[in-house]
Amino acid sequence: MPIKFYAPLWGNFLPFAAFCENVKEAGYDGIEMELPQEKPEKDKVLNILKDHQLELIGQYYQSFEADPLENLQSYERYLRHLIAADPVLINCQTGKDFFDFEANARHFGLAAELSAQSGIPITHETHRGKCLYAAPIAQMYFQKLPELRICLDISHWCNVHESLLEDQREAVELAISRTDHIHSRVGHPEGPQVSDPRAPEWSLALQAHLEWWDRVVQRHRKEGGTLRITTEFGPSPYMPALAYTQMPVANQWDINVYMMNLLKQRYLD
Repeated sequence: MPIKFYAPLWGNFLPFAAFCENVKEAGYDGIEMELPQEKPEKDKVLNILKDHQLELIGQYYQSFEADPLENLQSYERYLRHLIAADPVLINCQTGKDFFDFEANARHFGLAAELSAQSGIPITHETHRGKCLYAAPIAQMYFQKLPELRICLDISHWCNVHESLLEDQREAVELAISRTDHIHSRVGHPEGPQVSDPRAPEWSLALQAHLEWWDRVVQRHRKEGGTLRITTEFGPSPYMPALAYTQMPVANQWDINVYMMNLLKQRYLD
């Protein structure tokens, strides 16, 4: 069972070609990112990825429209935009936490249709503010939509439920059974991202996340298929910063490379 690792474009300020050089040198298999809407810029990005032999995970996070129909129309436009680039996977922050079941289900149904037509897998992220924002809500969607596949970013649920999910075990296990993609950010009861997973004060949170990811890996080893992991520690304001200076308390790039190497050692050695 192959496991592949991806760097997030989120937080990068380098020219894209220089960023790709760093990503390749660090040992990643590809990049998870949105794509420019303008064709010349989009083609330039795709050519640079190809030159560096890096895979693309297309990223959709633009759930900005508060009206469900307008949101769905935007969703379709952007998914088709990503599909045209032939990524290995598309990961979506689908829907809204305040849409009802029928509205969010239309988003899932559209994504399933486009995935079947294109042959490109589409996962839906467990993200705050989106339709899978909380463990019991996601559990309800999993029960009603048996084909739903997810990107497990369980750090958000730790924040939403103000816990390491000790009382959400059934929902967590069901989520693990639906996971094809992981965002390996470590959350805690008061936030979606610890300041630095290397610090001893976060060892309990790190261990909880490692145990969840272990179970995803174990399931994929039994069932087969590629598991894709994006080391998605983010910049400020996800990364805590010092007051007044707004200096981040740790280096985002270093943490993400650390997480990749930690998981490679854990799962590939």
